[in-house]
Amino acid sequence: MEWTIWAGFAAGLLISTLTAPVGVSGAVFLLPVQLSVLGVPSPAVTPTNLLFNVVAGPGALWRYRRDGALRGTLARRLVTWTLPGVLVGAAIRVFALPGPGVFRLLVAAFLLPLGSWLCWRTLRPARRRPDTAEPSSLALAVLALTVGVVGGIYGIGGGSLLGPVLAARGLPMARIAPATLATTFTTSVAGAAAYAVLALASPGPVAPDWWLGLACGAGGLIGGYLGARLQPHLPETALRLLLGALAAALGALYAAQALN
Repeated sequence: MEWTIWAGFAAGLLISTLTAPVGVSGAVFLLPVQLSVLGVPSPAVTPTNLLFNVVAGPGALWRYRRDGALRGTLARRLVTWTLPGVLVGAAIRVFALPGPGVFRLLVAAFLLPLGSWLCWRTLRPARRRPDTAEPSSLALAVLALTVGVVGGIYGIGGGSLLGPVLAARGLPMARIAPATLATTFTTSVAGAAAYAVLALASPGPVAPDWWLGLACGAGGLIGGYLGARLQPHLPETALRLLLGALAAALGALYAAQALN
């Protein structure tokens, strides 16, 4: 329906504008909108969300690259380990977790603690020296691989979960945001392709809703660019608290719906 296309575009635009400054593509908040408002069936909602990341990602990344923020090895290290994880997560999502009730519980299980932790760490930041804030190579590999699997199941590419973890370690947001968005974009390309292949071998709505995913992504492309451009002028503490509170509220809502 035409209204869903425009609603998806508006949702992608608004969410990405708010989330790009802190290195989140917005898919973590777009997914409940697709499930409850736009009526995307499960598990097709997951590859649709990944398609949003693929289309929306270049907007913020181009702006961060233009500003010189997309540098260093952090992005490459994260991509290296999240990429295989997201492929495993896609297979788990299709063959082991197809039911909407289980999926809603999974959404709540990630959003509620993630939002609470983000708020807590924002109000009580970890005191670490900048040169010791980044996890060790082994810890970063384990973290990225685990988040990749979770991201493949959840349809968020993994960057949305890596950002709060790295922020809690004390890394500056100016370094985290470009790296996690690059990770989300790369793993979302792989995840969307994996779902397209799995759709050939699995019954039911596994393939993405192409038109809606593209519409949401087009809005996210513009919103991501605007958010990345606004980042230096926005209070980081307020943005992190807003994202944390929103994530916790959505997690609580989905937990209540899944348990009813």
